[in-house]
Amino acid sequence: MMGTSEKHRCPLHSTSCSKPPFTPDLSARHRPKRKLRGVNTTPTPNAPPLNAVRPAGERAELLTWIKDCLRETYGELALQPRREPMHELISTILSQRTTHKDEEAAYYSLSELGDWDAIIEAPTEAVAHAIRRSNYPESKAPRIQETLRRIKAAPGGYDLEFLRELPLKEALKWLTDLPGVGVKTASLVLLFNFARPVFPVDTHVHRINTRVGTIPKMGEQAAHRALLALLPPDPPFLFELHKNLLKHGQQVCQWTRPKCGVCVLRERCDAYAIHGDRVPSFGEK
Repeated sequence: MMGTSEKHRCPLHSTSCSKPPFTPDLSARHRPKRKLRGVNTTPTPNAPPLNAVRPAGERAELLTWIKDCLRETYGELALQPRREPMHELISTILSQRTTHKDEEAAYYSLSELGDWDAIIEAPTEAVAHAIRRSNYPESKAPRIQETLRRIKAAPGGYDLEFLRELPLKEALKWLTDLPGVGVKTASLVLLFNFARPVFPVDTHVHRINTRVGTIPKMGEQAAHRALLALLPPDPPFLFELHKNLLKHGQQVCQWTRPKCGVCVLRERCDAYAIHGDRVPSFGEK
């Protein structure tokens, strides 16, 4: 894996992440607007094709370039579990459509009800009240209780260590069969806690990759499969890329009014090539 002082050069572009600030081609904003959905495969004469229509190998190289650029900006990250597997699982359920601050507050309040057994036995209304800082607590409360019941009844109970050795497809299925656990939550637990080669795709990861063009426009569920097919089965690589994409999505490539002027990815970004510094809110045509 490249160190932070090394420059990454690709065969398609002679640029480097550590070069002087990029001067945008202001003529880009005058190019014909092309929709990201069903990307236009007949670009302006002499303009390179958009990333989203390039071969898989080139888009895989682009993902490596993105990882290296973001490392220079946000730093190198070691793959280390940030919390216990059960904590990670329940917190990730709470985090759905919820800020990190509110997720942590909801988990702390939930833990005040007692251990996992106590949460199972508590009235559902009490659980919903405890996690009220999380969005949709009335939906999440019964799902959390049922998830805890199923885990308790499984061999090993609340010890999820068996997921480390279970075949990857079986581990994903076991987790996604739990109420309220989708592929993002399952992937996050498997990567963060057990260093399994999966790639969680949250709203930030999905948005940035769609705008840059490593994948064509598709839903988050499909993006898990599409991105994983392009990425190396290297858990530390996947962890660092996920975490730094999260930071970049929060700080720069935001849902509305992305800060393209300070974006280290703009020189190879489809959305910037199409719209210049007027990239629309994500989801707009």
